Amino acid sequence: MKRILIIEDDQVIAEVEKDYLEATGYRVEIAASGDIGLKMALLGDYDLILLDLMLPKTDGFEICRQVRKVKNIPILMVSAKKEDIDKIRGLGLGADDYVIKPFSLGELVARVKAHIARYDRLITDNRMRVTDELRIRDIQIDKLARKVFIKETEISFTSKEYDLLLFLLMNPNRVFSKDDLFEKIWGVDSFGDFATVTVHISKLREKIETDPSKPQYIETIWGVGYRFNL
Repeated sequence: MKRILIIEDDQVIAEVEKDYLEATGYRVEIAASGDIGLKMALLGDYDLILLDLMLPKTDGFEICRQVRKVKNIPILMVSAKKEDIDKIRGLGLGADDYVIKPFSLGELVARVKAHIARYDRLITDNRMRVTDELRIRDIQIDKLARKVFIKETEISFTSKEYDLLLFLLMNPNRVFSKDDLFEKIWGVDSFGDFATVTVHISKLREKIETDPSKPQYIETIWGVGYRFNL
């Protein structure tokens, strides 16, 4: 359940907003002053902040400024002021939207839903980008483009060399026999012998190791197989 923090000193408005948002399925907490709201915003795990501008002790502008230093969650500013300068200032401090009182509760809920959904999409996209990139020391792999970079320089790999390197990087510190690697990369129904693995390991070392004769990444475990070291 998504959590929303309302920072609003007008108790009647805050309670109405809370009731309406909870009826829509959100968990809602209220802070009635700016200083308390700022502490809750910084320490709590919220998905959106509904922030009034005119607050006792700490105003909404300062709260927005402080929260934006450490969090990217949506912030919807609420104010009875209609001056464009306040909108510009609030948005310039990192607010995602600006709602002018009085507003319909239906509009408020719609904006809350839209901003939370947008934030969730951004988080998902960022996680996917992280998942699609793999970096270990000087080696970086772009899995979507099937590209390999060594010390930020793109290096060309054959299809099987790439598959073998990616498999080893995704299973670091584990020892694999030649039989294991042949089955994983070439498949159990493939024709060939296990010397193919040795040849490909040698080619990988030539491309990724500073000194292939003294490999730092792909270690030979004599009598057993190979291990990729973190």
